[in-house]
Amino acid sequence: MAEPTEPARPILFASYPDSGLLNPLLVLAGELARRGVPGLVFATDEHRRADVADLSAASEVEFLSLGEEVAGLSPTGWDDETYRAVMNETSRIRSLQAFLRQSQDPHAMVAKYQVLERAVERTRPALMVLDAFCGYAVDLALTKGIPFVLSVPFLASNMVSAAGLGGRSFTPRGFPTPRSGLPLRMNLRQRVTNQLFRLRTMATFASPAMLRRMRYEDAVWAEIGVTRSIRNPMDKLERAELALCYSIADLDYPFTVPDWLRLTGPMIPPLPQAPPDPGLTAWLDAHESIVYQAFGTLMRFSRDEVEALVEVARRLDGRHHVLWKLPAGQQHLLPPRDTLPPNLRVESWLPSQLDVLAHPHVRLFFNHAGSNSFHEGLFFGKPQVMWPLFVDCYDIAVRVEDHGIGLRLNRTDTVEPDDATDKLTRVLADPSYRERAERMAALMSAAGGRHAAADLLLELPVLEGSGQGTRMS
Repeated sequence: MAEPTEPARPILFASYPDSGLLNPLLVLAGELARRGVPGLVFATDEHRRADVADLSAASEVEFLSLGEEVAGLSPTGWDDETYRAVMNETSRIRSLQAFLRQSQDPHAMVAKYQVLERAVERTRPALMVLDAFCGYAVDLALTKGIPFVLSVPFLASNMVSAAGLGGRSFTPRGFPTPRSGLPLRMNLRQRVTNQLFRLRTMATFASPAMLRRMRYEDAVWAEIGVTRSIRNPMDKLERAELALCYSIADLDYPFTVPDWLRLTGPMIPPLPQAPPDPGLTAWLDAHESIVYQAFGTLMRFSRDEVEALVEVARRLDGRHHVLWKLPAGQQHLLPPRDTLPPNLRVESWLPSQLDVLAHPHVRLFFNHAGSNSFHEGLFFGKPQVMWPLFVDCYDIAVRVEDHGIGLRLNRTDTVEPDDATDKLTRVLADPSYRERAERMAALMSAAGGRHAAADLLLELPVLEGSGQGTRMS
């Protein structure tokens, strides 16, 4: 392990506030703080201040507020119409098109950019470590010529595969198009679908409405002197000093990973992550086979879906217990408490999802195929049943089945109690799912996680005062 290197100037982290993007960077910054690396600054929206404050250890992590959360910049702020369009369960391409068309107010992004720009001018960072999807932060690093590292919490192939025909790609010809949910081995119909998916993705970007929106965005940015000349995400990746991807090659389909993309496995903080809840801990200890189900921060349940999931728990009674993390704002959809099955425990908040997944009595993780949930569950060797939510979730779900570490529901638009009960029961009864999940867990642990990511950062020449960094070989 590399010795901590004292940078001449700060390391500045920046991220959108969404948990899926922010949390891995919090773990990385926390690891550097425990090592005593000085000059750590973390920029994100105001409501995540406490999360950053908790990182300070042997060295401090300074919080830099980028202001209040702006509705529309984050999926959690989508209105119901946008949410329904993006969560189009009947068509993956229409779901993706709605996601791509989702308009982010360029004036709001410019305001965030300007706050971050002032912080950069004040701190003069030696390196920026950026959420790969925080476009305004990446644009700032490129405009100011500041070396930067990108944080990628998704499957590596989703970042380095061409979304359209003829685009630059590091995956082989015929590879599943990102966000298509197609397998590696395709039949004729699937191969045609794969090509059409790429064509329709390209057509979305070439549509008159999208071109007008991009011209408008360019004009807004030009008013503050920022030329957004790099729109291709691949160009941004290749101009980074390094891209840290929190997955492993064994979870993806085979392709040659470029040397600047380093797969470290998931970013797991030291455990236990939080002081235990005595009541919850006693419940976990008391039951030998528990299904933990959680469907991310974006899910907006219908009453029928909630009732279907309650029915699934009821059918598992006598064999398995179910712990369901259901946000408080959606618990009004539950049937009366006195009618819930005795094996179901519903919690609106958990001290730590990771601590729950680490418990030996949790036998299976039922989730939405979100990238962080998927990787975190597997880190603890838990087989999975997946109800994919949207966009990249379909890609993860198909890999879960192909690698034999779980199953996915037949339908994405709803939960059918017969199907869900069948999938959960099959995975729980067949030890091969657990054995393969545990093999993946061992590979993830060997990848190094937060330790490997921190070492890679601290070994960059830019932190040794030698000018622009070089790529790791």
